[in-house]
Amino acid sequence: MTAETALSSADFKREMLAQLPALRAFAVSLCGRADLADDLVQDTILNAWKARASFIAGTNMRAWLFRILRNCFYSLLRKSSREVQDEDEKLAGQLSVAPSQHASIAMNEFRHALDALPSDQREAIVLVGASGFSYEEAAEICGCATGTLKSRVHRARARLRELMALPEDEAAGSSV
Repeated sequence: MTAETALSSADFKREMLAQLPALRAFAVSLCGRADLADDLVQDTILNAWKARASFIAGTNMRAWLFRILRNCFYSLLRKSSREVQDEDEKLAGQLSVAPSQHASIAMNEFRHALDALPSDQREAIVLVGASGFSYEEAAEICGCATGTLKSRVHRARARLRELMALPEDEAAGSSV
């Protein structure tokens, strides 16, 4: 850029700041709210300052700034059309996902506790609790009496509660 087409920073700043009242009035007319208009003018001034090297001295500073303001306004409209109003954060709460590491840790603890069971108890609790077999079906699979299988499942549940340090009432509601 040549010297005759560029303004000094001080001159540019002076010309730009002289347009603030007109910019604000235009911004209020576009968005209808003084607080949004002030934000829009601020964005306009920041964008104009960043692009000051592209402004050609002797051209219409007011028109150049109004165009920047108008572009900022339409960018804001496009952005706001993609946003969802959620002042009480109900929607955000529905979108949140519980961290998976807690479930992963709990599952690893359960696997270790299950592996620590004697094989007959592990087999009984997996058949009844995880595979969904009835006590009678599981007893038939294991080749033992139904009462024996019930006893194994009971001992397995008690040992799992102990190994995982679960209170009696917490594990009572589980199907395992």
